Amino acid sequence: MQFQFSGLADFLAMDGHGVYVWFCYGVTLIVLVGLAIWPALHRRRLQRELQRQRRITEARRQRPENRVAEPL
Repeated sequence: MQFQFSGLADFLAMDGHGVYVWFCYGVTLIVLVGLAIWPALHRRRLQRELQRQRRITEARRQRPENRVAEPL
């Protein structure tokens, strides 16, 4: 079996197409990493927002001015 390129520099250059090829690999890798990380970040943000909403709701329930007066 024979290696297609004569050395590492030729492999990276890929007969003049190396810049395009490695750029595409880089963009693909960045997109895949982003797709893997984004749901976790989004979930964390939603959990913080839900906790904030719960705290607001509890604080409103505990305020005396929000209690309904008994009818006479």
